[in-house]
Amino acid sequence: MKTGSTLRYILLTMVLATSLMRPVIAQDRLVLGIHPYKTSDKLIKAYTPLAEYLTRKVGLPVHIIISPDYQQHIDTIGRDQFDIAYMGPAAYVKLFDNYGEKPLLARQAVHGKPTFQGKIIVPRDSSIREIRQLKGKRFAFGDPNSTMSHLVPRYMMLSAGVTTNNLKSFQFLGSHDNVALAVLTGDFDAGAVKEAVFYKHEARGLRAIATTPALSEHLFITSSRLDPALVTRLRQAMLTVNLDPDGKVILTSIKSGVTAMVPVVNSDYDNLREILRSLRNSGVIK
Repeated sequence: MKTGSTLRYILLTMVLATSLMRPVIAQDRLVLGIHPYKTSDKLIKAYTPLAEYLTRKVGLPVHIIISPDYQQHIDTIGRDQFDIAYMGPAAYVKLFDNYGEKPLLARQAVHGKPTFQGKIIVPRDSSIREIRQLKGKRFAFGDPNSTMSHLVPRYMMLSAGVTTNNLKSFQFLGSHDNVALAVLTGDFDAGAVKEAVFYKHEARGLRAIATTPALSEHLFITSSRLDPALVTRLRQAMLTVNLDPDGKVILTSIKSGVTAMVPVVNSDYDNLREILRSLRNSGVIK
């Protein structure tokens, strides 16, 4: 074999060997995973317009799967078993800590803002004016994994010297609306909810005694196994969805008030990371 031919043969062998070490995944469809913050039928209805839009934009059918619980949602996208996933801020930080970096697509902007806040609430006629006065009171949280109905308010309470040990009682009621209604009916002296739920029920007799820091909104990420070119197409589709003729329907189906999808980077969640680190150090979360 001539020297030139030998060299070409060696190079070809190296290319083939390298390609065999990198599994190429032929995409014939995409799976969009959603965490179970509502019933499955409601979530499928809410995300179907987005799935149909992405199908049209990237030329691959997008199928929706609702995770059975928050932890399984984190683990499934962490193991790259979802192609696309919608995640809450705290779940995303936990995913990053446990599984490392994933390609980010976009975060939602509600009424033009890519951040959101929560409120610690009391009945309007309550004598409670500040967080430290919650000692000895009955407190309602939402879901233990919720950013605004548990984790961030819990951090704020700890900073003010209020722990679950010096509350009279506390309970997880599952949803923000449940918390607001429980405080309104007098079953609890105070509770924690996201801003939208506070404003929804404020006129019925609620008052806020504290507001959380502004935190980066919910976001969409992808599997690390997706072709980078496909990730780029998905990202572009997400960032321009508000320009689509059906954009308003697509966005508000996900959540009332969503006006656009905007760029996102990992550092957008750094302030939440600090809060969660403090909660871990205090033994509130693992």
